[in-house]
Amino acid sequence: MADNSRTYNTIIVDDNEIDQLHTLMYAKKYSFLNITGRFNSAEAALEFLQTNEVDVLLLDIDMDGISGHELRRQLGQKEACIFITSYPDYAVESFELAALDFLVKPLESGRFDKAMERLKTYLELVHKASLFESSLGTDAIFIKDGHQQVKIQLHDILYLEALKDYTRIVTPEKKYCVLSVLGNLLQEAAFKTFIRIHRSYAVQKHFISKISAQQVFIDEIGLPIGRTYKDSLNYLVQR
Repeated sequence: MADNSRTYNTIIVDDNEIDQLHTLMYAKKYSFLNITGRFNSAEAALEFLQTNEVDVLLLDIDMDGISGHELRRQLGQKEACIFITSYPDYAVESFELAALDFLVKPLESGRFDKAMERLKTYLELVHKASLFESSLGTDAIFIKDGHQQVKIQLHDILYLEALKDYTRIVTPEKKYCVLSVLGNLLQEAAFKTFIRIHRSYAVQKHFISKISAQQVFIDEIGLPIGRTYKDSLNYLVQR
């Protein structure tokens, strides 16, 4: 299920103020876009991007100084990019720069809606992929920690804790959070060795040191056992 609460930092770059405001008017209809900046030049956008993380670029192409195409080249292909221009002839070059879509001014509501549907689907796929990926078979995962990818050995994870839309991954050294509900995470092949003991907790069997009537212990850490999970827990541990 898509996470409808997640937002993506977005900037608009257009040297025509009226066109810029027109793009803003359409973009503000979409709650998944967090408009963090509007710029009249690519140079101003580049300065902003040096210190700010951005997920989406809505770019004019024909601008004084650095063009939208050149801005895209300088940034690489990390951000999702939609070009918005008055010149249809720029389409081929735009898609060669891995543009997600190409819109011709004046913007039309239905066409913009289609571009946003495509953008949202793409961003959700990218985000899901960035949360974790299996590596070395099922021995390790990579998750995002800030702006870095961190490798975690699966056998080092003590337990998983549900935190509303997030799941906390707890290792002996550190705690991490990923934007995925616990139930969805446990359906991933990488987490097949985990046992659900409570609606908020799942543990690895080999870390369980003791089980009482109400708790599962991982060394000195006691985690509650949910009533609906007690029978399945006893069955799995006794196997």
